[in-house]
Amino acid sequence: MPAVTIDLQKSDDMRDVVHRAVEALSAGKILALPTETVYELAVSALNPGAVERLSAFKNRSPDQPFSVSVRGYEDSLDYIPDMSKLARRFAQRCWPGPVTLVLDGSHRDSVLNRLSPDVRRVVMLDGTVGLRVPAHELTLQILRLCAGPVIVTSANEAGKPPATDGDSIADDLGNGVDIVLNDGPTHFAAPSSVVKVTDDNFQILQEGVVNEAAMQRVSGFCALVVCTGNTCRSPMAEGILRQLLSERLNCAADEIEQRGATVMSAGISAGPGGAAASQAIEVMSESGIDLRTHSSQAVTPQIINFSDVILTMTNGHRAAIVNRWPHLEKKTFTVRRDNGDISDPIGGPVEVYRQCAEQIRENLVQWVETFDNQLPNLTS
Repeated sequence: MPAVTIDLQKSDDMRDVVHRAVEALSAGKILALPTETVYELAVSALNPGAVERLSAFKNRSPDQPFSVSVRGYEDSLDYIPDMSKLARRFAQRCWPGPVTLVLDGSHRDSVLNRLSPDVRRVVMLDGTVGLRVPAHELTLQILRLCAGPVIVTSANEAGKPPATDGDSIADDLGNGVDIVLNDGPTHFAAPSSVVKVTDDNFQILQEGVVNEAAMQRVSGFCALVVCTGNTCRSPMAEGILRQLLSERLNCAADEIEQRGATVMSAGISAGPGGAAASQAIEVMSESGIDLRTHSSQAVTPQIINFSDVILTMTNGHRAAIVNRWPHLEKKTFTVRRDNGDISDPIGGPVEVYRQCAEQIRENLVQWVETFDNQLPNLTS
């Protein structure tokens, strides 16, 4: 029987499409789902018959296991309870996105142990499993409503390139697929990068959308400093912290990213593109720090998830972050080591800004000493 194709660009009720897809997966159907990279064939991991049918169609060798699509970073911890620090960085910073992480899935508490032995054999190789969070909203909605894991593989016959457009999948794959959710050409029209992470090291198994240099940048330590408008305190703190880290890493301030460290600043109520206060620019120039190109930005989920440590100017800023993102409580602190607040100098003279900067520097000097074990390229 030919596949049923649903044109997503002509569908009026996406909720109905999502529910139909979830019911089809539960019933053992093979679906072709869109992602930002290539189309994927998907089956429910709770249906061994569907998994066996997909395996027969793809004719994959045992050393080419299928991947598992998950809902997000938090969901991935059910699969990899002891995920390493580096793997957590990749998961938080690259997902949803075009990166498949190959991780050790042998932990006794992993939900993979609840799958049938036949299913585990096609998703695990030497105890590892490939996890992916696709950056396609409809596919993510389907994953969120599925009762269990969803096994995926590229939508193509063995030896042929993966499909990057939904128009021809039904004809090309014949009886290999039951339903095609056609969303036209994919965004990247290229496969995801497959990255194996072992402890605090990584290896590119397949270079796709994201290259090794980009993964190297993503692997580094990142500190975020936060104030209200991102024009006074946090820009000064960003400049000071970058300078302190450059001294720690024995490099120029504009080279710290190459040495595995990133510093960002943002504001709880910041508008985009605002310049640093003129007083802040003047005070920082006295220390050789140039804030003339600073551009304000708001605190966003993307920035938050990219950060290893978040330092706020006040307890109010910290509360605002933790109340919105409770899982960040253990990595969000006030800049002041005594948990006090650093007052906003906005509207004050240069001398007030100078005193504020001195207070920030005094505390950041102490913070930098705590970052040593998170800086991969620290020069001893």
